[in-house]
Amino acid sequence: MAHYAFLDENNIVTQVIVGIDETQFIEGQEPEIWYANFQGQKCVRTSYNNKIRFNYAGIGFSYDPIDDAFIAPMPECGHDELTLNNLKRWECAACDAEFAKRMDSIKDQS
Repeated sequence: MAHYAFLDENNIVTQVIVGIDETQFIEGQEPEIWYANFQGQKCVRTSYNNKIRFNYAGIGFSYDPIDDAFIAPMPECGHDELTLNNLKRWECAACDAEFAKRMDSIKDQS
């Protein structure tokens, strides 16, 4: 069993399915090719365990063919410190600092 993401013309994930194992063939074709032809959209395998392409694809994620990575939509935190890290995940130093401050506040109240 493997998971596959279908992409629109802008490399945005429109659907994720469970399909046959990537080592098997469908009518003599690799699964990505067969599913792409059947669906009429580009098909890229994704990993539920993040073993390939950095992140498990979700609807609305983008696929970066240069880095071969699925990337979640950019969060709308409103901070300039929002960056995409080397694991292709969004992080924000300002949000992390705000979260740490809230956690400290909760600890002080107990």
